[in-house]
Amino acid sequence: MVAYEQPYQALDVGTLAQRLGDVEEVASRVGDNPGQWQIREVGDGNLNLVFIVSGSVGSVVVKQALPYVRMVGESWPLPLYRAHFEYYALVRQAQRAPGIAPEVFYFDKPQALIVMEYLYPHTILRRKLISGERVAQLGETIGEFCARMAFRGSELSLNSPEKKADVGLFSGNVAIPAITESLVFTDPYYGAEMNRHTPELSPVVDELRRNTRLKAKVQRLLMKFTANTETMLHGDLHSGSIMATESDVRVIDPEFSQYGPMAFDLGMAVANFLMAYFSQPAHRQADELDAYQAWILEVIEACFTHFDAEFRHLWQTERTGILFPRALFEAQGNSADDACDALLEEIRLDALAYCGIEMHRRVLSLAHNADFEEIEDTALRAKLEARNVLMGQALIMEPEAYREFTALADLARAYNQQEVL
Repeated sequence: MVAYEQPYQALDVGTLAQRLGDVEEVASRVGDNPGQWQIREVGDGNLNLVFIVSGSVGSVVVKQALPYVRMVGESWPLPLYRAHFEYYALVRQAQRAPGIAPEVFYFDKPQALIVMEYLYPHTILRRKLISGERVAQLGETIGEFCARMAFRGSELSLNSPEKKADVGLFSGNVAIPAITESLVFTDPYYGAEMNRHTPELSPVVDELRRNTRLKAKVQRLLMKFTANTETMLHGDLHSGSIMATESDVRVIDPEFSQYGPMAFDLGMAVANFLMAYFSQPAHRQADELDAYQAWILEVIEACFTHFDAEFRHLWQTERTGILFPRALFEAQGNSADDACDALLEEIRLDALAYCGIEMHRRVLSLAHNADFEEIEDTALRAKLEARNVLMGQALIMEPEAYREFTALADLARAYNQQEVL
């Protein structure tokens, strides 16, 4: 259900039950006595309020946008409409990759508020990776999710009017893509005001920022990101946007959703697995380290192989859009397999380059990863971050050298042993 318009007012633990107690979609899933609801504010992200609301019937999550960037404060205003696009993205994810995104129960557009499925006993994947926990089928699930979203959100599958209308809708999401364009693609490569990095990492950072060829390649990738509307992206697919149990994987928080390059989400996800990989020496005992890092590399391999396999499957079964039409291939007795191979090769190379950029921004820009940030010994943290930064540079500069997973894994292992600082 979508609510009627009322003036915006930020929720808090004291007002939520009164505000949502009469909403049938909420009360039927929590309990019809709002006075007995148990409410916890659990938002630890950068932007929003997030509450877990429990009662006699069950639990839901309530997420509300604030009119500013939460981690910075009111000095950085941000439009409430970002919640509208998160809702639109959740609806499309449910259609294009069923069972992965949380189910939406209620949406209040003026309040920038979404009530959705409470994922339990799922926990944030990043916490699991820091703790050394394993998740069955993790790489397989993320690879297939990225493939389904990439294919089914494009004109390989959608009819052209539907796709163009959706691109037009999401083009109204101006503020959120602007954050990505600056914090991801630009700020890491110069002394932007809100940047921060581990002090001992400065020699590596200074050298990186002097690399004009690297910066030119990053800006070319930014051009692709801003101009290419191939498919609907999650837009921020990191290990904090994935929740999991030992055997189930779900994807949350698509508020950075927009139309962009097919390779972007895959590259972001792999980058966060690589950062988890490089951070492990600070989190694992020596007798556990090698096996756990090897498992993370297996997750990355599964991401790529299952992306490819699912994309090929959809190519054969759901290629109904204007791109690579069967009239040009199968209907004339020709195979379209070579065309699919070439497209997947292009996606793989771009994903590796976007991966390298994400590996940089998470240690050099504003929003950092707990994988590195929770390492209290800053000398050790800088040493591990340096390995991450240098591998990211290699992926941006020469992604074609690492198109085969064996070469990518060998590169990760080599930097994992390198004494940079």
